[in-house]
This record gives sequence, structure tokens and C-alpha cells, in this order.
Amino acid sequence: MAHIVITGCNRGIGLELVRQYTARGDTVTAVCRHAGPELGATGATILEGIDVATDDGIARLAEALCDTPIDVLLNNAGILRSDTFETLDFDAMLEQYKVNTLGPLRVTRALSDNLSAGSKIAIVSSRVGSIEDNGSGNNYGYRASKTAVNQVGMNLKHDFEDRGVAVAILHPGLVATDMTGGTGIAPGDAARGLVDRIDELTLETSGGFWHAEGYRLPW
Repeated sequence: MAHIVITGCNRGIGLELVRQYTARGDTVTAVCRHAGPELGATGATILEGIDVATDDGIARLAEALCDTPIDVLLNNAGILRSDTFETLDFDAMLEQYKVNTLGPLRVTRALSDNLSAGSKIAIVSSRVGSIEDNGSGNNYGYRASKTAVNQVGMNLKHDFEDRGVAVAILHPGLVATDMTGGTGIAPGDAARGLVDRIDELTLETSGGFWHAEGYRLPW
């Protein structure tokens, strides 16, 4: 039985990840700002009121988990603020950077001592962070935040490899959530692919940018 810590768990992909890990018998700590009844019904341990973009939130997360060993640290929390060149909102861009890019780095640093050889770090990124794959433009803030978190993930790969901890950078697919306006595949299908990729992760594949379906994505 593994201990899985997942951020951004109250809905969408995060909620489905909690459901799937608990269903197979893993111990799950679900980290969120606000917990709804669906999350409560999973049986996971819930750490509520934690914003991964704030010093206070990260401090309370570290205090709550203290010396608890973590097998998988799954950085899922993220936000999307759509924009175009004509509608750029630089405050919204910074907000996305704080959550999508710095959030996983803050969480991982705060819980670094909870990880040991064989532990895994996963970052739910997006293929829209791929520079090579950008064929449509727009969403300046979201794209840039995901490109940046991909770099964070690669840095973590180098920093943790001597400790025997592998890192995965993952794209869940276009998923039908509130973030996408209900367009895409079912959250359960996306979560299943993410779980499979994390299960397969090794030190040899650490630092890869993977689609949930199992193939590598271009940087």
C-alpha cells in the first residue's frame, strides 16, 4: 500500500485521481482549498484550506504531513485564465505562474524530506506548454506557465536522481472539466492514464514529458 499525496483534488482530474488510488487500496492525502462532498466520500485523508501558491498554505501542508513518508507526490493543482494578445491581463498571467509553475516547486521543496529512494514526483502539465507543438497561439499566460513548469520538472529530475526519486511531467489529454468548459475526454479516463504512467515511471525514464496515453511529447 503506497501513500499518495495529490494537490488540487476537489474536482475534475484531481478528484478522479483520488478515487482511483483509494479504490485500489492506496492511502491518499487529498490537498485542496475547499473540499466538497464528493471528495469526502472517497475515504481519503483531506487537507483542506491549503493554497499551493501561498507561503501560509505551504507551511501548513508541511506541518500537517510532518515526517510522514510519501511514495508519490502528485502535483495536480492548476488554473486556466484564457487570453488572447488583445485581452492580455498581466495580473492573471502572474496568478497562473504562481499556481501552475511555482506551486509544484513550492510543494515539492516543502515535502522533500518526506521523499526517499523509490518515491516518485509527478507534475500534471499540459502539451500546450510545448513550444514545438504550439500550432494555434493564444492563452499566453497558461501556455507560458506550463512551459515553465516543464523546466521545473526537468530541474527536479536532476536534483532528485541521486536520491533515487524519479520525476514525471504529464499531459492528461483534453479533459472535460470546468477548466475546459466540459470539452474533452472523461476525467476518469484521463486519471487512469496518469496513474498508469506514474506506475511505469523509473529512474531511467525520469524527466520525460509524457502524454497520459503513453507516448512522449515534444518540448
